[in-house]
Amino acid sequence: MAGEDKTEKASPKKRQDERKKGNIFQSKDVVTVGVIAISFVILNFWAPYIYGYTSDMLHKYFSLMKKTYYISDAFIVQLFKDITYTIFASAGLPMAAVMLASVVFTGAQTRFLISKENIKFKFSKLNPLSGIKRMFSIRAIVEVLKNLIKIIILGYVIYSSIIDSLPQVPKLVSVDLTSGINFITTSIMAIVKSVVIAFLAISAFDFLYSWWEYEKNIKMTKQEVKEEYKQLEGDPQVKGKIKERQRAVSMSRMMQQVPKADVIIRNPTHFAVAIKYDIEKDNAPMVLAKGKDEIAMRIVKKAQECEINIVENVPLARALYSNTDINQEIPLEFYEPVAEILAWVYRIKEKEKHK
Repeated sequence: MAGEDKTEKASPKKRQDERKKGNIFQSKDVVTVGVIAISFVILNFWAPYIYGYTSDMLHKYFSLMKKTYYISDAFIVQLFKDITYTIFASAGLPMAAVMLASVVFTGAQTRFLISKENIKFKFSKLNPLSGIKRMFSIRAIVEVLKNLIKIIILGYVIYSSIIDSLPQVPKLVSVDLTSGINFITTSIMAIVKSVVIAFLAISAFDFLYSWWEYEKNIKMTKQEVKEEYKQLEGDPQVKGKIKERQRAVSMSRMMQQVPKADVIIRNPTHFAVAIKYDIEKDNAPMVLAKGKDEIAMRIVKKAQECEINIVENVPLARALYSNTDINQEIPLEFYEPVAEILAWVYRIKEKEKHK
């Protein structure tokens, strides 16, 4: 198996086992782009409130600079409270949205899997050789290339946006503070928008590559597929032995019931059915044993050893064998012919008693 190629798609059981180990498909770039996009939308929506909270606090304390104000302990405590409130009021919703987006985009791919295998401490992770192998693996090289591409794209997008905005910078000298802040905010949002659009292309590539790599890594060899089939369906040889053992046990139990029969109805060589009827307990005659060919011969031999009456009736023996089950009552259509045979058997037993 060591040299066998993995050419078969992963089975549902294989996927489930890999999931239990924490080995699941996930594109981190999709999470990154999703978080950036959500942050961009939230900031666009929340920017006026951030501006309002910040300007209110600045206006409050800048106004105090116009007059003499005693800086007491209470003043410092109030200042700290105001700063804390402004930070949480301004950044609370965006931070919560970013954390929630991270959880949602990750959970959407992993189906919110929490694997104990990934949490467990493993000494193999401390092995420097394993670490070196991971550093120079194909995945590591791809990650380095992706990060370089991201840096290049990010640098280009930011550079282009700044170059486009530079002609407007000298005009900031002649505008008020509010207009200047609006210009800076608009420019930053434009940069973020460009970055998100550029990263969408990268995340699409990462998603497809991650999916291809994951499917490739969990592929199975033909031998693994066979072994898994044996585990799920059972080894044919073992199943055969179990069935053979079950048949032997069933046969032994059936043969033990033959001495309890009142009569054996048989086709001379092919079929034999053992019938018993207890008028006080049974609603109808019961089939205690039945068999074909060799088993039929064994039933007849056992009956002869126990001196049980044997009746040859070719059509009835064949019909009883095909239409009855062991330890079950005979069907209604056989009541009359079986009753006639039982009546004959009882008469013989009565004669033997009076001899």
